[in-house]
Amino acid sequence: MEILNLISLLSAALTLIYGFLILYFIRGWHRLIYFNPQKSDPKTKVSIIVAARDEEANISKTIDDLIAQHYPQALTEIIIIDDHSTDKTAEIVLSYADRNVKLIKLNEDRALNSYKKKAIQTAIGTCSGELIITTDADCRMGADWLVTIVGLYEEKNYKMISSPVAYFQEKSFFERLQSLEFLYLIGLGASTIGNRKPSTCNGANLAYEKSTFYEVGGFQGIDDLASGDDELLLHKIAAKYPDKIGFLKNRNAIVYTHAKETLGDFIQQRKRWASKSTRYKNKAIIVLGVLIWVFNLSLLSNFVTGLFIPGFLTLVFYQLVFKMVLETLFLWDVTGFAKRRGLLILMPVLNVLHIIYMVYIGIAGNSGKYNWKGRMVR
Repeated sequence: MEILNLISLLSAALTLIYGFLILYFIRGWHRLIYFNPQKSDPKTKVSIIVAARDEEANISKTIDDLIAQHYPQALTEIIIIDDHSTDKTAEIVLSYADRNVKLIKLNEDRALNSYKKKAIQTAIGTCSGELIITTDADCRMGADWLVTIVGLYEEKNYKMISSPVAYFQEKSFFERLQSLEFLYLIGLGASTIGNRKPSTCNGANLAYEKSTFYEVGGFQGIDDLASGDDELLLHKIAAKYPDKIGFLKNRNAIVYTHAKETLGDFIQQRKRWASKSTRYKNKAIIVLGVLIWVFNLSLLSNFVTGLFIPGFLTLVFYQLVFKMVLETLFLWDVTGFAKRRGLLILMPVLNVLHIIYMVYIGIAGNSGKYNWKGRMVR
């Protein structure tokens, strides 16, 4: 009985801590003001960089969207880096040569662990823009995407701008679950920027000054890790310019991409994302991640124990209800921003599956290798 009381107290403490964290995220999200760009002529030369590997099915749509931007062509440079594609990606990009699209072919004889960072760094070394904007070769964006990003940059003089990413065109229940969970991640990253404690961002929609990239040493020190061209770079820039990181809260700035079709692909993707945590230097971000992981571990442990000691199932029930109510409050705002509130009907299912996923990925993402674009990396 004493053990049950002790575990109950510990679980209650973890649940309260998690509750305060979610309230902290809600506060951060609300501190972000919806940005309405001023109508003025932009002055910033921009280089849009896209690293592509075997993207023949998607790359033309992405390039078409980039070409269609409502931004002066004279101030726009589009660079596609072909990362050793084995399909027709490079040929498709070359067909746009007369439309201000530049192709760079990455030719690395020696094996690397981070081809994407090498690709982006190579492009930055040749580009002429003062503002670098990265996106992915399977992303879609509206015609006002670029002018909205530059509008925030010119108004606020940020060193780095994280912009929203969302999934679309879901074809299954599994993909819709991913869309809701992904909005949680995007909202979490945005809220930490709102609280001036940047923790995460997404390279599918990221902007930073070329001069600042070199000032912090680029990818030096993180170039042996396959992932992290976005988040770990954010940490480097935030360490030097903590008040110069912005999140672009504007629907026109959303970049859209697709959820993973299979559970296997989803697990590989999330292992890649989680692997970046092995290089976190900011102790506050490490503590944040550990607290969230331990809270989910307590839920899973209490459930397993409850199969043998029924009293624990009651404890799990209260933890789950508390978790779901607060996360729904947070996601009410985030899904409202993305105009996807209909996804909230999936909260009960996601709430349960997310516990198992968090515990597993927390371990798997920090150990071993994973598959990325047909390569085994770590």
